[in-house]
Amino acid sequence: MGRKATLACCSLNQWALDFEGNLKRILESIKIAKEKGASYRHGPELEITGYGCADHFLESDTLLHSWQVLAELLQASEAEGIVCDVGMPVMHKNTRYNCRVIFYNHEILLIRPKFYLAMDGNYREMRWFTPWTKLMQTEDFLLPKIISDITGQYVTPFGDGVVATLDTCIGYETCEELFVGNSPHIAMGLDGVEIICNGSGSHYELRKLYKRVDLIKSATSKAGGVYMYSNLIGCDGERVYYDGCCMIAMNGEILAQGSQFSLEEVEVVTATVDLEDVRSYRGASLSRGMQTAQAPSYPRSYLNAAISHRSSLTMACNSTINVHYHMPEEEISLGPPCWLWDYLRRSKMSGFFLPLSGGIDSSSVACLVGAMCKLVAEACRRGNRTVVADLRAVLGAGEEEDLPTTGKEICRALFTTCYMGTANSSQETRERACKLAEQIGSNHISIDIDEAVSANMAIFGQAFEQMPKFKVHGGSSSENLALQNVQARSRMVLSYLFAQLAPWARGGRGSLLVLGSANVDESLRGYLTKYDCSSADINPIGGISKTDLRSFCKYMAPDYPELNNILKAKPTAELEPITDSHVQTDEDDMGMTYAELSVFGRLRKVHRCGPYSMFTKLLYMWKDKYTVTETAEKVKHFFRCYSMNRHKMTTLTPSFHAESYSPDDNRFDLRQFLYNNTWSWQFHAIDQEVSKLESQSRNISANDPSVSRLPETDVRDVSDSQGDTQGNVSPQDSSDAFVTAVPHQRIYPTLPSDTEMTSLGSHGEGAVSVKVDSPKDVKQPSSDSSTAAESSSASMFITAVLPQNSSGEDGTKPEHNGRFQTALQPLDELTRRSLVEAKDVPGSILSPTVPVNYALQQLSEGKKDRATIRKELAEMCSEKIGRTSQDQEFVLQPQMPPEGVQLASHISPHEVLSGYEKQHQLGKRRVQFETPIPKRYCPGSEPLLLSSGSATTRTSSAVHSFASQVRAQPRAHTASSKKQSQSWFSKLFRNK
Repeated sequence: MGRKATLACCSLNQWALDFEGNLKRILESIKIAKEKGASYRHGPELEITGYGCADHFLESDTLLHSWQVLAELLQASEAEGIVCDVGMPVMHKNTRYNCRVIFYNHEILLIRPKFYLAMDGNYREMRWFTPWTKLMQTEDFLLPKIISDITGQYVTPFGDGVVATLDTCIGYETCEELFVGNSPHIAMGLDGVEIICNGSGSHYELRKLYKRVDLIKSATSKAGGVYMYSNLIGCDGERVYYDGCCMIAMNGEILAQGSQFSLEEVEVVTATVDLEDVRSYRGASLSRGMQTAQAPSYPRSYLNAAISHRSSLTMACNSTINVHYHMPEEEISLGPPCWLWDYLRRSKMSGFFLPLSGGIDSSSVACLVGAMCKLVAEACRRGNRTVVADLRAVLGAGEEEDLPTTGKEICRALFTTCYMGTANSSQETRERACKLAEQIGSNHISIDIDEAVSANMAIFGQAFEQMPKFKVHGGSSSENLALQNVQARSRMVLSYLFAQLAPWARGGRGSLLVLGSANVDESLRGYLTKYDCSSADINPIGGISKTDLRSFCKYMAPDYPELNNILKAKPTAELEPITDSHVQTDEDDMGMTYAELSVFGRLRKVHRCGPYSMFTKLLYMWKDKYTVTETAEKVKHFFRCYSMNRHKMTTLTPSFHAESYSPDDNRFDLRQFLYNNTWSWQFHAIDQEVSKLESQSRNISANDPSVSRLPETDVRDVSDSQGDTQGNVSPQDSSDAFVTAVPHQRIYPTLPSDTEMTSLGSHGEGAVSVKVDSPKDVKQPSSDSSTAAESSSASMFITAVLPQNSSGEDGTKPEHNGRFQTALQPLDELTRRSLVEAKDVPGSILSPTVPVNYALQQLSEGKKDRATIRKELAEMCSEKIGRTSQDQEFVLQPQMPPEGVQLASHISPHEVLSGYEKQHQLGKRRVQFETPIPKRYCPGSEPLLLSSGSATTRTSSAVHSFASQVRAQPRAHTASSKKQSQSWFSKLFRNK
C-alpha cells in the first residue's frame, strides 16, 4: 500500500443564493484538483448556498435548491474518482444544521453537522442553525428522493463521525471549531484520525492571518497529523470580505498556502504528504500513547478505496514553507480593492463616484479604486476570462471592442471624482484633489457649491426672517453646527445627482456607485454629519482607522506622489471660515486625537469596557502622559460624544469590515442608539476614584518631601573640592552658577539626527511634532546666539546663555563659548520666532511650574498673548531668582547644536541613574551617587527634573558641567547603529 497522498484545498468566490454560479465554481475546483493529481477535494463552509444567505437559510427553498445542487455534483463526471466534501445546510428531524457532506462516486459517506456555532462579531449562526450536541454519535439520515434516486441509498450516517479509507482516517471540523478551546481535532487525533479537514467561512480583519496560521499549526504540532483548511474568498453580498488563504499543514508545519487576496474565482492548493511521517511523529511520543489507549472511539463510515497513490515511492512530497504575511498597508491595498471589484461587477453598475476633498480619507478611497483598477488590468493581462468578461459588462463594451489595458485607463473609464468647494475651502485642498485625481487617472470635476448652500439658507431666511452666523462671526454653537451641516448635506445630494447623470452626460450607460469616506474612528466618535458624504452606497474605509489609513497613504505615495502633500496637511473639514486666529482641524473639533480614539475604540469593543473600567485601564496606560484628572475627563468626554452620536450608526453606510472595534450598528456592534449621555452613575464612580487617588497623592506628598523633588543625593569629592563643606556653590564654577540661577530645570530627550520627521510623543506638556535636521545640514553657530537664531532656517534647540564673565574650573572660558545646551528640544519655525521675540524672558521659563513646552503651546495656540506670558513668567520666577545677582541673570535664546554633534534618542534616565554606589569620572572630578533615584522620577522617556537644593545643587552642577562638555564635542554621524544612537544621558555618565 502506498503511503503518499495528494490533497486539495479550495478557495471559492461564492455568492449568496447564486446556486448556478456556485455549482459552476465547485465543479471547476474539482476539475482542477483532479488535474493536479489530488485524490481528495476539500471545500469551504456552506459553499453550495454561499455563507451570507442570513435569514434566507430559514426558507425551505434554500434547502431544496441545496439538495438540487448536490444532485448535480453526484452525477457530474468531474466528481468521479475523487473523494469530495462540500458545505451546505441540512434539515434533520425538522432541525437545520450547518453540515459537511462527504461523497465518493455517487455515494454519500457521511453528513457531519457543526458543533460549535459562531455567535460573536459579525456571526449569528444560531439564528439559523442548531449545534449538534451528540458528540461521537451518529444517526440514520433519510435522504431526499432526488438524492436516493442517484445513489441508491435510503439512509446515510448523520452526526459526529469520521471516514475510514483503506489507508487512513479522515475527520472534520468547521470554521469556529478550530478557534474554540476544546477543538474536535484533539479527540480525533487521539483516536487515530490522521487527516483533519476544516471547511471555513472566515472573514477578513487586519492582521487576523497571524492568529489563523498559529491555530492551524498548533492543531498538529502537539499531536501530529495533517490539517487541511479551505476558506471562502471575496464579497458574497455582505460587508465582510473572505480572504481565502487555504492551507495544508502537517506535524506543526505549513506545506502549502493559497492567496489571501485575489480576483480569481477559483483557487486550488495541493500538497503531497507522506502518511508515514504522521505515524512516526505520533509514535515518538510515549505520553500521547498513554492518552490514546484510553481515548473514546468515533463511529466510522468505511470507504472501500484508498486516497494514497499506488506507486508513490519516487513521488516528491511537499516541504515546509514560510508563510507569507502582508504588511497592514499591503492588506489595505488588496482587501478593499478586491471587495470593491466584487461589489461593482455583481451590482451591474457602471463605475464609482467619489466626492474628493483632498484630505486623507477621501484620498485613501481614491487610491483604493486606483489599486482595484491595477488588479483588474493585471488579471486581464494574465488571461483571466472571468475578469475580462466582467470588465466588458461594467464598461458596456461589445465583444469586438478593445478594452483599456492599464490601471490608469481602466480608472478613467469607470471612476469619477469631484471636488465640491465652498467659500470655506482652501485653494490648497482643491489643488491636492486635482493633482491626485490626475495621478490616479479618474475623470475629475472641480465645482463650487456655494449657490446650492445659499439657496437652502435663503429658504430658511424666508421662513424665520433671520440668518444664522458662524461662531467666529459671533454666532452660537447651534448656528455654527447648522451652517457646517448644510454644506456637508448639500454635497451628498449633489453626489447622487452626479452619480446618476455623469455617465449619461458623457454618452455612456447606467449610473455610478457613490463611495463614502468616513473612517472607523470618526464613526465611533460620531464626528460626521448625518446624511452627508459619509452617506453613500458603500464605504471601503469605514472599518479602517485613521492611523492605518495614514500608513496606507505612505505606502501608496511612490505611485501617487501627491499623497506626500496630503499627509503633511492637518486633517480638517473646511466647513468653518478661516481667520487669522482660527483654522478648523478635526482633532480640535473632536477634543481628542485619532490615536486616542483608536485606544478608546479597542477598549470599548474588543476589551468590552464601560466608562469605569476604561478609566481604570487608562490610568496605567497613560500614567506618563496624563494626570488622573485629565484621564478621567478624556474618558468622560469620549463617552458623552459616543452616546450623543450613536444614532448616526443606524444609518451608517455599508462598509468594508476590517477592524475589530468597528461601531457598525447593522450586525457587528449591537447596542442601543438612545443613551442617557450624562452617564451619572458611571461618571460618579470615576469621580470617586479620582478623589481617592488625589487624596492619597496629597498625603504622600505631605509626609514625604521626596515626592515633589528628587531625593537628596550625597555628592562627595574624591579629588579637589570645588565647593565649601556647607554645600555652597563656588562662583568660579559656571555650571553651578547656572543651577543657582535656575532652581528647577527640565532636561528633555532629543531625537535621532537622521530622522527627517518624527513626533516627540509625550515628552512633557504640549510636546509638538518637529523636523530634525541631519548633522550634515547643521552649521556651526556664531558667537551671537540671537543672530544665529534669526538667520538659521534649520530646526532650533533651547539654549540657556551663561554669563559672559563666568569661567571654568581652570579659569578659562568654557568650550561652549558661553552657551549651554539645556532642554535640547527641537523647535518648529513658529516656536523659534516666538522665542526670538521673547528673548528678554528670564531663564526660569524652564521652571516646572510653567514648562517651556507649555509656554510655547500657549503662544502657538493663541490662548494668551506674548506680553501676558512674559508677565506671568516674570511674576512666577521673581521669587525663585530674586536672590540671584544681576550679573548672573540669564536670558533664553534659541541656538543650533555644534557641528557634527549627533542628537540622542531612547532616553531612559532610570537605567542610568538608578542603583547604589555608581561612580562616574567627570574630568578631574568624580561624583559618587549613594542614593538611587526612584523610577517614579524617571518614567521612561519623560523629562528628568533636576531640583536645586542644599545637596542636589552640587549634583546638578556636576551633571550640567559634564553635559556642556559632551554637547560641545563633535561626534561622527552614524545613522545605522542603534548603539551609537544612545541617549545623551548615557553619554553623559560614561567614564571619560
